[in-house]
Amino acid sequence: MIGYIVRRVLYAIPILIGVNLLTFALFFVVNTPDDMARMQLGAKRVTPEAIERWKAERGYDKPLLWNDSADGIERLTDTIFYDKSVRLFVFDFGNADDGRDIAHEISTRMGPSLALAVPVFIIGILVNISFALMMAFFRATYLDFWGVVSCVAMMSISGLFYIIGGQYLISKVWHLVPISGFAGGTDALKFVILPVVIGVIGGIGAGARWYRTIFLEEIGKDYVRTARAKGLRESAVLFGHVLKNGMIPILTGAVVVIPTLFLGSLLMESFFGIPGLGSYTIDAIQAQDFAIVRAMVFLGAVLYILGLLLTDISYTLVDPRVRLT
Repeated sequence: MIGYIVRRVLYAIPILIGVNLLTFALFFVVNTPDDMARMQLGAKRVTPEAIERWKAERGYDKPLLWNDSADGIERLTDTIFYDKSVRLFVFDFGNADDGRDIAHEISTRMGPSLALAVPVFIIGILVNISFALMMAFFRATYLDFWGVVSCVAMMSISGLFYIIGGQYLISKVWHLVPISGFAGGTDALKFVILPVVIGVIGGIGAGARWYRTIFLEEIGKDYVRTARAKGLRESAVLFGHVLKNGMIPILTGAVVVIPTLFLGSLLMESFFGIPGLGSYTIDAIQAQDFAIVRAMVFLGAVLYILGLLLTDISYTLVDPRVRLT
């Protein structure tokens, strides 16, 4: 198992390097530091002196990859690439263009993001699997038919409809919970309960329909017919055999989503005023703060690779054949 994990980690290193190089090219070759300065300063205050001063204050006045004016190793280290990209590998995100420490902002905003994303993730999986098992149990009946129709209808509705409709009905009309905002401690419950419910409802359509397809595929296999021939009840076949053997595709979809728990939900946090990493990224994009966007892109790549690693490890736990190969 340890050797398997080590090999997967080694496979991830070149991927992460490639993501970092691509991100650097997009931010500093396609969009030069002079262009970044002009966007930050605005059309009325753009002068050559203001551009140079803005670049010097934020460390963008150095050469991109190679510094001919430096000596020794500083020819590589005294560059924008080393300051802005290489340091990301040790999670040194530096400061945002407005001077705030990015690592501190990430650590403080991760809590609100997890407070919203973790309940949506756990409750959503339980609801989707339960609904899918019910449709599989009553397959080829009116209950299954209308369940599929409901899933398709929910998939066809935009997530913004659930957000805006939930805010209007639950918060503005019924005044059950605050329409937006966030608080620490137990007071956070009244602020996250509505976005959690909306997040779960918004994911039922796609999730339950996909799980239903998985379960129906398993139901048609030989081991299920053997279990029925032994006299097992249909509920025992579904929960004891079909659900267990359908865990690999379920884990694939579930574990890969784990990185998004840390990065937050962009739309949900923005509409509900939750100070998480999703709203942090949206605000940085609107403010054209490339330091924050660059750090969040790199962090997202790291978490996604970790999610794939967890997926591979989870395969070995539910399927012995993966361990043998």
